[in-house]
Amino acid sequence: MKIKLFLTLLMFVFGALTVSYASFPVERTTTNNTTVVENQKDEFTSPAAAAGGKSQVIALILCLVVGGIGIHRFYLGYTWQGIVQLLTLGGCGIWALIDLIRIITGDLQPKNGSYSKTL
Repeated sequence: MKIKLFLTLLMFVFGALTVSYASFPVERTTTNNTTVVENQKDEFTSPAAAAGGKSQVIALILCLVVGGIGIHRFYLGYTWQGIVQLLTLGGCGIWALIDLIRIITGDLQPKNGSYSKTL
């Protein structure tokens, strides 16, 4: 019974998190019969993200301290992997250990480029 409840809750969470939107220009007609073309950007940037790149040292510290809940994945820009890692508690620590090794070796890079500061 507990497993069934857990799986139902997990399906609800993943269902609520998935959002569909058009990744192509959308045409819509307004009330005065003019056509408006809207372009959506896939990436949202913050002023902090635009100011500088990601540090390998910060990613390493985040992986060491809170690697079990995937905060380092959010920092590196891998949001969906961070959510999955958060829900699975880092694959019971195994996924966090693998990420720790990948960050040290430089194999796990930020999503949109490379580290601005390395070890």
